[in-house]
Amino acid sequence: MQTVTVQIRLFPRDPAIMKEMGNEYIHTVNHLTEQAEASGAFPKVTSKDVEANLPSAVRNQAIRDARSIHNKTKKQGKRPILKRRAYYVNNQNYSFGDSNVSFPVMMNGKVQRLTVSVRITEREQRLLFSNKLGLLRVVEKSGKWYVHIAVEIPTEPLTSGATMGIDLGLKVPAVVVTSTGKTQFVGNGRQNRYMRRKFQARRRKMGKLKKLSAIRKQQNKEHRYMKDQNHKISRKIVNMAIEEQVSVIKIEKLTNIRQTTRTSRKNAKNLHTWSFYQLQMFIAYKAALAGIKVLEVNPAYTSQTCPACSKRNKADDRTYQCLCGFHTHRDRVGAINIMRQPGADGNSLSA
Repeated sequence: MQTVTVQIRLFPRDPAIMKEMGNEYIHTVNHLTEQAEASGAFPKVTSKDVEANLPSAVRNQAIRDARSIHNKTKKQGKRPILKRRAYYVNNQNYSFGDSNVSFPVMMNGKVQRLTVSVRITEREQRLLFSNKLGLLRVVEKSGKWYVHIAVEIPTEPLTSGATMGIDLGLKVPAVVVTSTGKTQFVGNGRQNRYMRRKFQARRRKMGKLKKLSAIRKQQNKEHRYMKDQNHKISRKIVNMAIEEQVSVIKIEKLTNIRQTTRTSRKNAKNLHTWSFYQLQMFIAYKAALAGIKVLEVNPAYTSQTCPACSKRNKADDRTYQCLCGFHTHRDRVGAINIMRQPGADGNSLSA
């Protein structure tokens, strides 16, 4: 089973209602976590015990969210304060039509169903109307409204087939190698760096003029550009995996990547503007839909170890040369060794 999030654009006639509900929801969750923190334990409460201008079903969801945050707080030692407006509805209390979504809100002191127009693509219709739906979240981004719906998709993993290794980087976003002998360099790192410099230059210029709203718009444009690139790269990779009858994709474990960038070969001033994690997630859910398993592996020394004799050598720029005679592109060496690595502690990114 694979869970994916479907984002659908909303076209509300009265956004003020959704703003009010979103603010009330976040306020309620924060208030409940503050109470739990003060008493040292999360209280046993029901929707009747919670004073909030929210439908009872939504108050129940707020209680579940607050309890989850409190449990995480005990492990992490710090309580996060929710600031971004959001409104959550469980799958028993919303419904979809071909061109609208309906969910409960409070209006004039009464619970009423708010029906909002939506734009649903054919792909989204297939996902929504043929799979189990989970939590719905209403959010606002740059003045536009969306719903995010968790969708559980049953998958049938392939039992046999080839293996694929993927090396992620900045100069080449993804280098892919399969056990069938195919290699592919996916994405245009030079173009991505050019676009990032372009966005950064615009933000610096706007910063001098103190145009904060324009800076945020440029940041959103950059995020949309990078997200689009990640979608295109992941689609090419999974299409290649399907063509080569790959049953397992192996990708480097990126846990704590921000803490390890000082010694990583990927250390660059703009490393964190490229979402390696997002690309991983896109590959994982697209692969899951095709019945392909995605495993994380330990990336240690994968770009230094010779695939032919196992000796470690440092690459000269982008070329890897070993005394045994083996030579190829450095990132291809990384992809080959990632393909051959066992899964890191059995971790899997797909169901």
